[in-house]
Amino acid sequence: MTADSLLSVNNYNIVYQVETPVHAVRDVSFELGRGEILGLAGESGCGKTTLAYGINRLLRPPAEITDGSAIFHDQSGIDVDINALSVAELRRYRWDKVSMVFQGAMNALNPVINIQKQMTDIFSTHRPEMSKSERIEECADLLDLIGVGRDRLRSFSHELSGGMRQRVMIAMALALKPQLMIMDEPTTALDVLVQRDILQEISELRHKFGFSVIFITHDLPLLLEISDRIAIMLKGEIVEYNTPEQIYRNAGHEYTDKLLHSFPSLTGERGGFVRSGAASALSSEATR
Repeated sequence: MTADSLLSVNNYNIVYQVETPVHAVRDVSFELGRGEILGLAGESGCGKTTLAYGINRLLRPPAEITDGSAIFHDQSGIDVDINALSVAELRRYRWDKVSMVFQGAMNALNPVINIQKQMTDIFSTHRPEMSKSERIEECADLLDLIGVGRDRLRSFSHELSGGMRQRVMIAMALALKPQLMIMDEPTTALDVLVQRDILQEISELRHKFGFSVIFITHDLPLLLEISDRIAIMLKGEIVEYNTPEQIYRNAGHEYTDKLLHSFPSLTGERGGFVRSGAASALSSEATR
């Protein structure tokens, strides 16, 4: 652990205790720095979301954390053992210290309650000292911040486009100014232009507020553009953990190389995604 570490995960194991136990996460270890974007990539079913749920203590039976630790290094200087938190402590920890944008978040909004009520519930629960007018104003500011606009506070989810609904979910995750945001495929099902806009928003917000991000996706080229470091998962294990530049230029695991070559190039011959000579441009983009 370094002084700039926010999250330390060591030898983390999660097993689904069914008739034939499924070892979904195997001996996973990594460090997440403050203000860093860690990309977590791998095929469907490799354990990415299970790991994220474990870190946030959202797993339900038959899933069980069987070994390992996840330590959150709070900016107050206190180290929080996530596995040891009580129910009451977890309630304070989630959203306040760590928030999550869930997979399929576009469909996570309640269709019969307007956006204002859903957003103010966060402050009612975690900031009970705030007045009603303060809660509403904070929600309006958040919608302005993420590009939806405060005039949408009284809208219902069906009145918003897919990109706007996704932005509302990001605003809700940002509401309490968490130190870590876990984003589980937040741009899935969005067209590429809306996806790019949202990724730019995330990057700008990270620089403004200084939070860290664990960005989960199977889209490795996307992570090469936005991440500071990337972890590649296969069958529950992290098989490669490196900078985007190193993964792009010199993948150290056969599976990483296959992932890179599974995406078509817009130019050149088939299978030519990885091109020599482009690493310097990639590196500057990733660290921008």
